[in-house]
Amino acid sequence: MAERTPAVEWPTLALIGAVYLVWAGATLWLAAWSLPLAMVALTLAVTLHSSLQHEVLHGHPFRSRPLNEALVFLPIGLFYPYGRFRDLHLAHHRDEHLTDPYDDPESNYLDPTVWARLPGALKLLLRINNTLLGRMVLGPAISVVALLRSDFRAIHAGDRAIARDWALHGAGLALVTLWIAAAAMPFWAYFTAAYAGMSILKIRTFLEHRAHDLARGRSVIVERGGVLPFLFLNNNLHVVHHSKPGMAWYRLPAHYAANRAEFLRRNDNYVFASYGEIFRRYLVKPKDPVPHPLR
Repeated sequence: MAERTPAVEWPTLALIGAVYLVWAGATLWLAAWSLPLAMVALTLAVTLHSSLQHEVLHGHPFRSRPLNEALVFLPIGLFYPYGRFRDLHLAHHRDEHLTDPYDDPESNYLDPTVWARLPGALKLLLRINNTLLGRMVLGPAISVVALLRSDFRAIHAGDRAIARDWALHGAGLALVTLWIAAAAMPFWAYFTAAYAGMSILKIRTFLEHRAHDLARGRSVIVERGGVLPFLFLNNNLHVVHHSKPGMAWYRLPAHYAANRAEFLRRNDNYVFASYGEIFRRYLVKPKDPVPHPLR
């Protein structure tokens, strides 16, 4: 029997409100008292806001898409238009295309033919980006530059939907800029905290998918991780999310616990005990090659 979706998912709605309160408090008041502490609070708020945008694009906390999107429209994380994140991520959920360099817009793999033509300096940069430390330090900038390049080409070719998403993002950025101008936090500190939030999110995306012959074997499970599973709204249980993309974040752990053996069978035991294990194994060591190993 299908799970009944409530008209309002109160845990998600309450968390959205809490994130905006932390964001406002960090920029207006905490920054005047302790700028480093304010930057830490803002980094956590930006990370959670992005995770909540992910919840919204999957249909939470209301049944109304316009109402949901209005809740997370404001780009407090600065870098990504919500509309582009939504469309690219929903395309990514075609599991049969996961990790494909062309059909999965969130893939970190390249076509081996493309890889072979790249200059040596760019190859080195992308190899460094395939370590966890590189992904956290360089990954946000690399992904933003790649998005800008592809989207501006599409806009130049006449894609009005992408142009609209960037125009809406620009309007939101104007509001955030006005807020920062009136706040106690300087812009450089805000920018640094926003970048740090993206860096934390790169921990989640670093190895959440792998090249595998079977689509069901491509999504990871990370069973523990301190505060990180909360910041990621339980998307460390990533194969659960891909099997139940409409399930609210606060229901994922219990569903995984009740069906753990089946999920590990489903993803061919692609599992890590914790994010600590991932840091120990891959902080300065690439997990994967950049060219897709199965193409």
